[in-house]
This record gives sequence, structure tokens and C-alpha cells, in this order.
Amino acid sequence: MGDLEVKYQKLLDYLKGLESVAVAFSGGVDSTFLLAAAKEALGDNVIALTAKSCLFPESESGEAEEFCKNIGVKQIVLDLGDTELPSFQHNPPNRCYICKKGLFQKFLEKAKENEMVCVAEGSNMDDLGDYRPGMQAITELGIKSPLRAAELTKAEIRELSKQMNLPTWSKPSFACLASRFVYGETITKEKLAMVERAEDLLREQGFRQFRVRIHGTNARIELLPEDIPRMLDGELRKEIVDKLKRYGFTYVSLDLEGYRTGSMNEVLA
Repeated sequence: MGDLEVKYQKLLDYLKGLESVAVAFSGGVDSTFLLAAAKEALGDNVIALTAKSCLFPESESGEAEEFCKNIGVKQIVLDLGDTELPSFQHNPPNRCYICKKGLFQKFLEKAKENEMVCVAEGSNMDDLGDYRPGMQAITELGIKSPLRAAELTKAEIRELSKQMNLPTWSKPSFACLASRFVYGETITKEKLAMVERAEDLLREQGFRQFRVRIHGTNARIELLPEDIPRMLDGELRKEIVDKLKRYGFTYVSLDLEGYRTGSMNEVLA
């Protein structure tokens, strides 16, 4: 048995030890893999909890719903009003802590209503390297992190997902739209919609891994380095600039450093 198989068995054993679990399920690479593993380990003693709000694109919720139906897991969707929390809306550096604390408190309540022993989330070993205040809330609330317990990395999760024929194995990494805002800038539904439309446009143009960061009404586009030359094509560049300005952006810039996770954290000491 290879190292990957050993880690997967460790994950299944960990999940079986939980007896029953409500999985925080977004439809991304990690939570999809975790939900599939939980279904294998626990059968009907697993449910999926999905948050619905303006922080997540509509396309994500549709894919999540379809996956739950396909594997026969009950999904409960909680309609949230994240941006209505003043402390969150003002976007301090611990914004993710505020959001996750409120969200997972709701998840714990819903898990109890459905007689689930605990709540689990999909962070992996790679998530330990960046500034992630949301992890503090996870720890404080006693939320389980099975993928970290099994010491699985993102690359290993993708490889196992491929072996399990999960549709997300090659899906680009995604984070909530609030992560596109510079700290201290007020998060509004209008600006979230601007970012979502801009990123939808890049996806329609065939770009796979990217971010559109918002600074006031200025857009800063992050692309994989190999995709930057394509963006410089005159016709495509003009189309994207024109459309982003129609969406409400004043200026559109291309970040020459390229796509990277947590780029908004670079200003933090």
C-alpha cells in the first residue's frame, strides 16, 4: 500500500470514529473530496451543510447541489446575510475569523437539529502556511478537520479525487469573494457583484486560475504567468477592459507578479 492509500485509509478511519458528521460543503475541491470520503466511511450518517450568500457565485451552489444528489447525501442550504454584519462589512484583517465564527455556529446548531455528532470542514495541510484567522474560529468551536488529521496536501487530495472520479479533481482553487477586497475597504453587495461578473468573464474567456482583486473601483487582475501573454492580445484586452468598465470599474490593471493565493495578506506585518 502506497503512502497515498495509507493516508486515505487514515482519513476513513478518522471519519468512522466520528460516528456521524455534518460536512461544511462548498462544492470546492477539498469539501467535495471530504464529503465523498465521509459518505464512504459513514453511509447515511452524513449530511452536507452549504452556505448561500452573495459571497459565493451562483454557479458554485448549483454544482454543490448536483453533487449531493448524485452521491445520495442530504444537503441543507443555509441562506446567510454575511455582509449585514457591521464587523464583517468593515473588512478588518480578522474578517475571516468573524465570518467563520458566525457561520460555523449556525452549522453546529443545524448539525444538532439533525442529530449529527459533529461538524467537519475541509482545510488541508497547505492551509497551515498562509495567514488564515478563520482557522482560529474553527479551533475555538471544536470543528473537526479530517483532511489535516490525515495529513493530506492539496496535491494529494486532487490525485485521490481523480482516482475516485470526482468532478472537482482539476477544478481551480476558489475562495469567497470577500478575499478579493483590500483590508479596510467596505464590503458591499454591489462590489461583490462587480467582482463576480468580472471573474465570470475571465472564465468565459477560457482562463482557469485567476483572481480579480478590487481596490476602490480599480480592478487588479491576477493570472497564471503563462496566461499573461494571452491577456496582452489587443482585441481580448480591449474587450475585457471595456466590459469591466461597464460593470463599474474605473481602471483595469494586470498584476505582473501573477496569480497567488492570499495576495491581500502581503500588506500585513
